[in-house]
Amino acid sequence: MSAKAEEPTREACTAAVEQARSIAAALPADDASRYFAERDLHQALVEAGNGEFDDCLEAVARATDELRERRHQLRPGERLNVLRADEVPSH
Repeated sequence: MSAKAEEPTREACTAAVEQARSIAAALPADDASRYFAERDLHQALVEAGNGEFDDCLEAVARATDELRERRHQLRPGERLNVLRADEVPSH
């Protein structure tokens, strides 16, 4: 065993993102956990684009945990109110 751990690669990150996406695709499109996991997967791709493959894999791990644990669930009739970047929340 080498003293230095193998560094993550773009290929490892891409494969991890695709695997997590397939888990997300199994959930309904309006599932709150899927929504948050997809945001983490988007961040993973941003990190990969910046050459930060270790950060990419961390974001994929967050997404995978979200999908497996279903941390965000809405009660019947509840809706996730997602604002666009140019919107201001109403009080």
